[in-house]
Amino acid sequence: MYRARDHVENERWLADIDDAAERLGLSGEAKSRATDLFLSTVSGSDRSKQATVAASLYAGSLVAGERRSQAAVADAVGVSRLSVQSRWKGLLEAAGLEPPQW
Repeated sequence: MYRARDHVENERWLADIDDAAERLGLSGEAKSRATDLFLSTVSGSDRSKQATVAASLYAGSLVAGERRSQAAVADAVGVSRLSVQSRWKGLLEAAGLEPPQW
């Protein structure tokens, strides 16, 4: 859960989620899931927020059934694929969801 103030304080990063979701062709549901995951797990450090944006988008796309590759999400956000790979499962677990066991 997050506060309304979190939304205001992270407008820049939420705009990045919107932009990348558009580039990836994700639905409103996937974008909404990514936003919820981001705001629920965002840290205070701006340094890690871009990677959290990418991991949130990847995880949000999985939850919404619109799977995109880690590389595609990383490219859309401008981070390395490893940034997505190392964070997405933790975001799902922090939200109380169980990551897929491929």
